[in-house]
Amino acid sequence: MPIHARAVQPRLAPLPRVRNIIAIGSGKGGVGKSTTAVNLALALAADGARVGILDADVYGPSIPTMLGLSGRPESPDNKSILPLHAHGIEAMSIGLLVEQDTPMIWRGPMATSALTQLLNDTLWGGEDGLDYLVVDLPPGTGDIQLTLAQKIPVAGAVIVTTPQDVATLDARKGLRMFEKVEVAVLGLLENMAQHVCSNCGHVEHLFGQGGGGRMAATYGVPLLGSLPLDVRIREQADAGVPVVVAEPGSAAAEAYRQAARRMVEELEKRPRVPQGISASLV
Repeated sequence: MPIHARAVQPRLAPLPRVRNIIAIGSGKGGVGKSTTAVNLALALAADGARVGILDADVYGPSIPTMLGLSGRPESPDNKSILPLHAHGIEAMSIGLLVEQDTPMIWRGPMATSALTQLLNDTLWGGEDGLDYLVVDLPPGTGDIQLTLAQKIPVAGAVIVTTPQDVATLDARKGLRMFEKVEVAVLGLLENMAQHVCSNCGHVEHLFGQGGGGRMAATYGVPLLGSLPLDVRIREQADAGVPVVVAEPGSAAAEAYRQAARRMVEELEKRPRVPQGISASLV
């Protein structure tokens, strides 16, 4: 079945090459947001969609490492740039344009300008375009998030949190930010929800239990899934072959696939964009 563009913020329209932009955010760092974004993108691609991922964390880009990417993107005309490819998806990151140990000592306007340039100058999807572009946001509610809300047409956002109260307190701020700037929140993802002992199979909730579910109920948004705490997820991301690709038959990979499908279900509840309406302000 064809994948249709869904409604974005008022006064914006979807990009010509991208039907749906999905932002992955978190209220704080350390909750596994980038790992989640990468595996969601790969899960969408495994279900047959044309998918790209944009690393919007210009200060701490991690997507190139997680996808095992190296080398600089090429430019066919000295204006636009071609995304790199890994594991069946396209990717772009400021980390592909600078040396790995180069710090991005930029003020907010420079960072936001870099983000919009990466988005708009990348030739996403070739002639067919992308069904989904997953945007891995930096943690928090700062300049990058504000630029995303004001200038980038976002079909929906997902908040990643861990179960403990301190994480959900910050995640609430991220959720409310998206609501205030009229970006639809598709749901919450609870990461590191449970750990299964590899020796005995005992399940432990190391970061507490049910925090994501309680937050989802409080704010009336869906809980898209609860993802496991598994050392292999970290090891495989560090090795550039995320778990959805490295171990597609594993319970962890299945958790990401189910979460991606629930995310798409919520996205498809959004109004369709009429054909013929494309990028630029409307």
